[in-house]
Amino acid sequence: MTDQKKSARHARKRAISRKAQRRHSHFYERFAHWSFNRSPEVEPIHWHREHLVLAGTALLITLLSGFIMPVWASAMRPAPAPEVHALLPLALPKVAPASVVAPTVDDWQVVRVAPGQTLSDIFTAHGLGMADLQKVMDAAGSATPALHNIHPGEEFDFLLGSDGSLKGFRFDQDQASRATVRLDGAQPSLTTQQRDMDLREQVAHGVIRSSLYAAGDQAGMNAAMVGKLADLFKYDIDFVQDLRVGDSFTVIYDDLYRDGVRYGEGNIVAAEFINQGQRYTAYRFKKADGSYGWFSEDGRPIQKSFLRIPVDFTRISSTFSAARMHPILGLMRAHKGVDYAAPMGTPIHAAGDGVIKYRGWENGYGNFVVIQHSSTISTAYGHMSRFANEKVGQRVTQGQVIGFVGMTGLATGPHLHYEFRVNGVQRNPQTVTLPRPEPLPAAQLAQFKAQVVQPQLARLTELDARIKLARANAPANNDN
Repeated sequence: MTDQKKSARHARKRAISRKAQRRHSHFYERFAHWSFNRSPEVEPIHWHREHLVLAGTALLITLLSGFIMPVWASAMRPAPAPEVHALLPLALPKVAPASVVAPTVDDWQVVRVAPGQTLSDIFTAHGLGMADLQKVMDAAGSATPALHNIHPGEEFDFLLGSDGSLKGFRFDQDQASRATVRLDGAQPSLTTQQRDMDLREQVAHGVIRSSLYAAGDQAGMNAAMVGKLADLFKYDIDFVQDLRVGDSFTVIYDDLYRDGVRYGEGNIVAAEFINQGQRYTAYRFKKADGSYGWFSEDGRPIQKSFLRIPVDFTRISSTFSAARMHPILGLMRAHKGVDYAAPMGTPIHAAGDGVIKYRGWENGYGNFVVIQHSSTISTAYGHMSRFANEKVGQRVTQGQVIGFVGMTGLATGPHLHYEFRVNGVQRNPQTVTLPRPEPLPAAQLAQFKAQVVQPQLARLTELDARIKLARANAPANNDN
């Protein structure tokens, strides 16, 4: 019975297999070689493309299993317990406390003096009184003169406490040293610090196109240095009347630097000025007595015995003349001087060294001063608004203020009437030949020429040659 059932089941399977083969004959025909039947009737398996696909698929599954399983295992692993560190106390050597405390930086307040401002005004502006100023003056000692006459632009430094009290005051004793007054100690103290001063040489060349100051500015000189240049040659050149377009100058001068910062103008070392074709020179030289002066190439002082013009005027209102119509009297009279119109109160300077011979009222002249310079030469000054402090018989030096411009006496406007007299006779101040100063003594003259004139003249000549060469090589300037 059992065998019959097996035979029936086997027959049924074969019937199903035949039916499937008939129904899917196209599949079996194509993939008949896929059979794994080991019977001798079946052809052995061969590695074709399909076998490679199956093998690659199996390998990929194996690799993925090898990657996924460790990751899954790691995810399922419990978190490790934190590592415990033991702290062991160590005995460290004791460090001694610092014996030096870092110094604090003082907060100095810098104040620059304004025009018209006094030292008391500056102290008051900082909430300080006259008692504080007196403490500074008392402690300053030998440096006090620098505090008596202050100028706009000067700097003063204040050190104030948290309560506004004065702890320190700092100022320039002179251009090369700084004085510091400290009031925060048991007793006021004064210290002086030297400043690092040095001179840096500059060279400038200018050509007059409109004015001396415009030419100086174009040459890189500031107004103060241009003023020094004009002051140097004022004895030979009238910069109002004599200057011409095309005049030129070459200057070697020093700039003064303090602590590496430009502090101001130094002195002119050497200068050359060409005015209307006439050449004037000036060289700075240390004389035997230790003082400095400026001399021309022949060793004569630049500073002449007399100023050609003793006042800073705006215009010449009347020239020297043998006959002119008097503006007030209406009569033809000789005008035996030169009238220099200037604002009321302009200082009038002594034209040369001498002694005041007359000081008072003179008909027509108003307030009038006469200075005797030598046995033969005197100068006279009229129409002053007021006199300076000099008295009759007092000696004055060239440039000293002797009065102020006014219009006293017979005058229609403020001006100076200036006369130059030789043996009591008036001469034209603009054309009179002034006495030449004496040259340096022979020994100093030789030193001056060897040490100053020759090297500086060589430099000026070289500069002039370079300037002329630059002009010759410069392209023509066509203004059309």
